[in-house]
Amino acid sequence: MAESGKSTPTVIKKYANRRLYHTGTSTYVTLEDLAAMVQAGEDFVVYDAKSGEDITRSVLTQIIFEQENKAGAENLLPVAFLRQLIRFYGDSMRAMVPSFLEYSMDNLAREQDGLREKMSQTFGPTAFQHAMEEQVRANMSFFSEAMRMFTPFGAGGQPGAGDKPAETPVPAPAAPKGELDDLKRQMAEMQSRLEALAKK
Repeated sequence: MAESGKSTPTVIKKYANRRLYHTGTSTYVTLEDLAAMVQAGEDFVVYDAKSGEDITRSVLTQIIFEQENKAGAENLLPVAFLRQLIRFYGDSMRAMVPSFLEYSMDNLAREQDGLREKMSQTFGPTAFQHAMEEQVRANMSFFSEAMRMFTPFGAGGQPGAGDKPAETPVPAPAAPKGELDDLKRQMAEMQSRLEALAKK
């Protein structure tokens, strides 16, 4: 769906030779170009040029795969989270996962501007990137733990069987007490909202 203020999303056509055609600029683009469009907030949909099928989801998944491969140690998706996500395919709780993930990411996006401003004022512009990486990892770890509440029995019918303990997130850079308390309070509020949603 297009964001408010925009009319219709840009149409990208994918041809049999795997080339992606940007109908707005009449040029061929790459997955890197599409990633840059997403980061710039530009909405688009991708259609198979032959069948007309909407393949936006699979193309966005490809972009994430490419980004994770490039990111190396700085990737966003922890192994424990990926394993937990795979377990939900075919699970009775599968229908709940998309809305839970969407809510979590929307909440993080709303919080990031305030967090960026606080971190920039305290440590300078580069500190925000590290703080956000740690917050994303912490949120993903929390999501994995929250999802375990809905699947108390792992493989083999035993509680937690096959599950490994969630990795402890690396703490963010030290901050002055007042700023640190502020950040802790914001993260506690975010966790409370997620826990409240999980109990519904």
